[in-house]
Amino acid sequence: MRYYMAPMEGLTGYIYRNAYHRCFRPMDKYFTPFLSPKQNKGLSLRELNDILPEHNQGLCVVPQILTNRWEDFTHTALILKEYGYGEVNLNLGCPSGTVVSKNKGAGFLALPQGLEAFLDKVCRELDHMGMELSVKTRLGVANEDEFYRLMEIYSRYPLKELIVHPRSRADYYKNKPRMELFAYAMDASSCPVCYNGDIFTASAYRRLTQACPMLDALMLGRGILANPGLKEELEKAGKLDKERFCLFHGLVYEGYREIMSGDRNVLFKMKELWSMMIQIFNDNGRYIKRIKKAQRLEEYKAAVDLILRDLDIVAGEGFKPERH
Repeated sequence: MRYYMAPMEGLTGYIYRNAYHRCFRPMDKYFTPFLSPKQNKGLSLRELNDILPEHNQGLCVVPQILTNRWEDFTHTALILKEYGYGEVNLNLGCPSGTVVSKNKGAGFLALPQGLEAFLDKVCRELDHMGMELSVKTRLGVANEDEFYRLMEIYSRYPLKELIVHPRSRADYYKNKPRMELFAYAMDASSCPVCYNGDIFTASAYRRLTQACPMLDALMLGRGILANPGLKEELEKAGKLDKERFCLFHGLVYEGYREIMSGDRNVLFKMKELWSMMIQIFNDNGRYIKRIKKAQRLEEYKAAVDLILRDLDIVAGEGFKPERH
């Protein structure tokens, strides 16, 4: 099985990727949080820092692009090629209302003719550049029946890979993934297919591989953010322990302190991450409240020290993640 880290906006940037790569079993690929190109403009400073080769040494990184304008996509791809990238990923999965309202991300799926015209241009241009295209998609916008038409479109193009989150945009992260449609994607696709969605435990992974025995690529998102030792559990190579978790947390924390000014910015990033990670501890809500209430880094560190001193890690078969 090949394992990928999902692009999670605001969470899986280069600070997080490098800390994870150092402390845990490496991913085969790391997808960047989406780059959002502006017409005839380059990357923002934040986006540039995230894709710089010196910030991703030893990692196989695939930049993801969010746009519905083929000109902006190919312009950004050309910039990325200059930094040494050979593959780019198209975001057709983001369910955020602000994104969808602009017909981007999962919102682009509502315009199949526009999407087809977009892929015509992009694939032609990328071929001239010597670059490859992968796509991360949902099943559709309003309902899963849209996926049959979308698969007809995807199968016409030389995609490197199709990453399928088998929910519609309307599902957001609710309801169960439509596994029958993921199986259809594997049968109908003209390119390799990767699964993404709701893999939080080894038992969920076993159910997936039993249902799809030919599957050979898995993208982990919310599951790996909640439990950074998840890949070890899936590969039966051990479970998360506090020593490695402490090292990992320290690398992320110090990494943000180095690049951000002021307590507030660092606290915002760490609180967002802890909203996921607290799920692997036997917390009754009291400890995470201390983190949420922290206004200064000293208060934050004291709250984290209490968690690491008093609470046990319960990730594993008994781990029941919350929905996000």
